Amino acid sequence: MNHVVVAQAASGCDHVLHGCPYPSPSITDFYFSPLFTIGHFQFDKPMLLVLLSTLIVLGFFWAAFRKPQLVPRGIQNIGELGILFVRDQILRPQLGKKGDNWLPFLSALFFFIWINNIWGVIPILYFPATSRFEYPAILTAMVWVLYMGIGIWKQGPLGYLRTLSVPSGAPWWILPLLAPIDFLSNVFIRPFTLSVRLWANMLAGHVLLLVFALATWYLLTWSYELVFSAVSFVVLIGLTALELLIQLLQAFIFTILTAFYISGAYEPAH
Repeated sequence: MNHVVVAQAASGCDHVLHGCPYPSPSITDFYFSPLFTIGHFQFDKPMLLVLLSTLIVLGFFWAAFRKPQLVPRGIQNIGELGILFVRDQILRPQLGKKGDNWLPFLSALFFFIWINNIWGVIPILYFPATSRFEYPAILTAMVWVLYMGIGIWKQGPLGYLRTLSVPSGAPWWILPLLAPIDFLSNVFIRPFTLSVRLWANMLAGHVLLLVFALATWYLLTWSYELVFSAVSFVVLIGLTALELLIQLLQAFIFTILTAFYISGAYEPAH
């Protein structure tokens, strides 16, 4: 909001009656000036948040399990609760006990996405890195290469192609119609929706929070409408609580779909 104050002050606008417009959110709110530049490489705020998320996930689980105790206490207890949540709510329902080797990967993926989402409600930072499409797209590309590689390795190229193209139980005469649709859906549409779902939810949530945060500030400082500013602030608090739930839910959905795709790569559906 500081950039709005500076712009309005520079234009001589000090009150709504003088023509100060409401500073509605725009696409510029999702792009930032580089924090520093090395050659052609520019390090910006979303990159910093992704780096912080990585360090937090690595640092937390290293601290929790570097000296594990038989009876967990403190940070180990919290770490085990997180791991058990991913195992019992995400991994086991999709992969069963045979998929326990995937627990470290799925746990890291879940908490990495969740923390990158949470930045959207943290004061000062106030930006979910996953609202920039490149980050969900990179995660999705990693997952796509992973489950496609597993499918080809476990089922063979032709066997996995059949899994991706031939719906289970479909009559032979409808396969010329269904096979191309299923192939496109599994190979291209599936990863597209996986990335867009996370990105769109975080982008929409961030815009919504910006609308009411800016409205609270604008009504208080420019139009002096204290009642409307207070109402906007109350709505902002409610939306923040809702956004916290959505941030957790989107990390859960992304991770459980990843587990589902990995499961399908191991064995064809019956």
